[in-house]
Amino acid sequence: MKITVVGAGAVGASCAEYIAIKNFASEVVLLDIKKDFAEGKAMDLMQTSSLNSFDTMINGVTNDYSQTKNSDIAVITSGIPRKPGMSREELIGINAGIVKQVSQNLIKYSPNVILIIVSNPMDTMTYLTHRVTGIQKNRIIGMGGALDSARFKYRLSEALNCPSSDISAMVIGGHSDKGMVPLTRLATRNSVRVSDFLSEERLNTVKQDTKVGGATLTAMLGTSAWYAPGAAVSALVQAIACDQKKMFPCSVMLNGEYGLSDLTIGVPVILGRNGVEKIVELDLENNELDQLSESAIAVQKTNNMLAEMGLF
Repeated sequence: MKITVVGAGAVGASCAEYIAIKNFASEVVLLDIKKDFAEGKAMDLMQTSSLNSFDTMINGVTNDYSQTKNSDIAVITSGIPRKPGMSREELIGINAGIVKQVSQNLIKYSPNVILIIVSNPMDTMTYLTHRVTGIQKNRIIGMGGALDSARFKYRLSEALNCPSSDISAMVIGGHSDKGMVPLTRLATRNSVRVSDFLSEERLNTVKQDTKVGGATLTAMLGTSAWYAPGAAVSALVQAIACDQKKMFPCSVMLNGEYGLSDLTIGVPVILGRNGVEKIVELDLENNELDQLSESAIAVQKTNNMLAEMGLF
């Protein structure tokens, strides 16, 4: 199993590390445009292999996509990071051009590759990838919902003073501060609804803290987070590579599901060797559907910017 990670920054390198440590891939190619940067990251990571007991080979390359040939899965983290005070939508002008070029280069050398998009604004970058590559929709996946759900579980475990492993919960909708829809109604602690433990007020606080999870870390760190994003990507890669049939909320192309079409947005999906193997339609209440619809409008607005820029 060959995995390519494009972008050797903090998120890309974290992703490569988690994939290697899980030891399910034979090779990880870490590619970056900056000379010797990916090579240095790969060498540093390989020097941990005996310490962390993994056999995955990590190879760094400088902007040579021929080295990614016949990749089974490729992760796109390329682009500038979100800066304090910067909305995800403001990133589109720069990152769209980068993602377009990267995705086309990956398809050139790996025509059957499954693409996982991390670059922001993630839902729109996922939509762009559909438009510029033309590959089957099951092979293009936006990572955001997996990360947002992990942050939701963290906030719930914090409120409940329990291990996050006790928590089952997910976030749907757009991967943005205003677009996320944390499904507090469906969240459980070992099959017991969290609403049995937490007041409505506390749940609302958890919900709001989840929605600003990325912005909170950006304000604290001065740049985007990287550990949780890298771990979220590695979980998606493993689910596909190992044909696990796991359910994650991911940004995928919808064709009538949830009443939405020609739009990529976070919904629960089953991931296996073919990528997106099934879109799971939840029985949402009206207020949840309204929130999802509002989120979809915001994503569509950002998507429209791509057309106005002539990017597809």
